[in-house]
Amino acid sequence: MRALALLVAVSAAALLAPAVAHADAMLSSGLARKLASRPNGTFKVIVQAEPGQDTSELSSDVWDEVRARPRSRTGVVRRFRHLDTVSARLTRGQILALARDEGVLAISLDAPVRLSSGFTTEQRWPYVARVNRLWTDLIGSLLSPALQPPTIAIVDSGVDPTRAADFGTRVMKQVSFASVPPNSPGDGRGHGTMVASIAAGSGADYAGAAPTAKIVSLDVTNDLGTGLTSDVIAAVDWILQNRAQYGIKVANFSLHGAQRSTFRFDPLNKAVEKLWFSGVVVVTAAGNYGVQESGVLYSPANDPFVITVGAADIAGTTSTNDDFAAPWSAYGSTLDGFAKPELSAPGRYLVGAVPTTATMTAERPDRVVEPGYMVMSGTSFAAPVVSGAAALVLAEHPTWTPDQVKGALMLKARATPLSTAGATGVGEVDASAAVAVSAPPNPNASLLQFVVPDPAGGPVPVFDEATWTSAAQANATWDAATWTSATWTSATWTSATWTSASWTSATWTSATWTSATWTSATWTSATWTSGDVSLTASPEADAHPANGEWITAAELAAEALLP
Repeated sequence: MRALALLVAVSAAALLAPAVAHADAMLSSGLARKLASRPNGTFKVIVQAEPGQDTSELSSDVWDEVRARPRSRTGVVRRFRHLDTVSARLTRGQILALARDEGVLAISLDAPVRLSSGFTTEQRWPYVARVNRLWTDLIGSLLSPALQPPTIAIVDSGVDPTRAADFGTRVMKQVSFASVPPNSPGDGRGHGTMVASIAAGSGADYAGAAPTAKIVSLDVTNDLGTGLTSDVIAAVDWILQNRAQYGIKVANFSLHGAQRSTFRFDPLNKAVEKLWFSGVVVVTAAGNYGVQESGVLYSPANDPFVITVGAADIAGTTSTNDDFAAPWSAYGSTLDGFAKPELSAPGRYLVGAVPTTATMTAERPDRVVEPGYMVMSGTSFAAPVVSGAAALVLAEHPTWTPDQVKGALMLKARATPLSTAGATGVGEVDASAAVAVSAPPNPNASLLQFVVPDPAGGPVPVFDEATWTSAAQANATWDAATWTSATWTSATWTSATWTSASWTSATWTSATWTSATWTSATWTSATWTSGDVSLTASPEADAHPANGEWITAAELAAEALLP
């Protein structure tokens, strides 16, 4: 039961108020730069409507023009029925027209996503994560299908269903949303099969965290491990529509976007939040860029609601006393100031199933330990450990909400004293102890006051980012209630709260970010990748820190960045 007394006091009207519409839609900075540099270009974008708005009614002149030119290069590519979102190819003029429609929340590039893969051995991780204790204590006694672990959706490069030794007949459904060629049937990359085997494999000597859980495979990347944001959103849309039919209560995303972003406007963040509010536990990989960048900067791992997982090195033992964060495992603040990851799991020296014909096998033959199995490392492979653990928690507590599952996993995580503070979140996952929790605290308690009924009357609530932004600007301790509800570990999560990580060191009224903010370098010296082009942060990003990497069309025009 949620402890409402712990919430920051707000008026009843504020609790029930719909999200505030923006006068102008927000444009991602990557899109803004392309609009400025390619006046005659056509752009593949994702358009998000304000909650409750029908995307078919947005800026009717634009949609009428698109519909009148069915053979042109512009038009709607996909309409996501459950997400108030579409992907489309549009001209600059069409984008700017939509950006001034009051019904549009944000427009961003349909940017590439990357699998959070990495490399390197040993199979002691089930003992470290303590999932092995549940293979007999819990799973062995749960003979009733109603008490079995729920289905885990693997949103990745696909899952090879022919691996009978690893999955039996538990791959219930395969759907491909990958739009970037080449993409082989099943799993041409191999990444998704390995992720699935760590989450729910049952192979001899290579059992996954929840080896009796069913699997749904949603293919969103090609044989090279790349895809588009809209491909991932399409998979989320499918889960929303089919979660009840297939019993999906956990979704694993071992991938991340290619552009830094704020959860306030990012379409993939909005999509996974919809899953979370619908009762699906979302588990994401933190990313493997910790050596190059400080913080957790990309969607969906930067979303405060979901469970973001870092990778731990277990040092070849089953004790956590000598464990430490993998040096490449991303950690720190998001652009919005939330500490990530929440917890970690073994992410180095994991062996998993990979098709012998997969591109991963061809690229790294030195990692093949026997035909059909590779040893790899990465937060990609730490995340499914937690996805499996979440499924085990739900097997024992089938009515729990995602917030409760997250709370139990965080509450019982074991500290890693050799790690830098925050690098493994509150610690390493302990599935056995999490299952034994009866009344978990809610790590998302302070955010609940900003989760409001859908203005359109839909069954799934929405996050009121405008009200949250106003509250966070006005009160740096808005989230204090969360951290008084539990002692998360011996190190306590209090040392990594929102207020100590971000906005108190650089106020929102400041015109620019400085070296005193959440990163060790200013925005102007930071670089990131968009598609195959390396871009340097531009001046307009510095001028609008409150929105992360987003800006309105009006602000761009005022700064002469658009004609």
